[in-house]
Amino acid sequence: MLTKNFLQVGDKAPNFSATAVYEQEFKQIRLSDYLGKYLILLFYPLDFTFVCPTEIMAFSDMYDQIKSLDAEILGISVDSEYCHLAWMQLDRESGGVGDLRYPLVSDLRKEISLSFNVLNDEGKSLRGLFIIDREGIIQHYLVNSLDVGRSVDETIRTLRAIQYVQSHPDEVCPANWQPGQSAINSSLNHSKEYFQSI
Repeated sequence: MLTKNFLQVGDKAPNFSATAVYEQEFKQIRLSDYLGKYLILLFYPLDFTFVCPTEIMAFSDMYDQIKSLDAEILGISVDSEYCHLAWMQLDRESGGVGDLRYPLVSDLRKEISLSFNVLNDEGKSLRGLFIIDREGIIQHYLVNSLDVGRSVDETIRTLRAIQYVQSHPDEVCPANWQPGQSAINSSLNHSKEYFQSI
């Protein structure tokens, strides 16, 4: 019999409670606070590094578009809340990330990263990205090495595709699907119509 000891798509996301920094203040956040919305969890290695600020700022810059899709973002690293605050109090030109549009969560005890299976042997979080639906179910995850940043545009495309198939249960989204493009009817007979049209 196969045993599963790691998270996968379709699992309930592990709940957590932790201190976050948002709008220059400390705030207690629980994953369960976000039930009823889509949530992007953005794990990253460390503050004050190289690739990390490019991702953190890029997601903040696209926050309005993500929020318009009934979704929120949480950034998570193993830094303390004080480190997060110092990073956010520095402007971008000085090596900080400035005011962000979403909270940064402190995972100093590394329990959140461990529960989402993104903690590496050095005690840092890998670049794990999870999209969690309104019911708290993991619908997508992607894990990059420390050296490779993620795409905000692809995250938004994936979020839209997830939302589309959840609201159209008889359809599935093909490769590179974008809103407004044809999806595939998931019945064997009707699926042929899509392939005949491409």
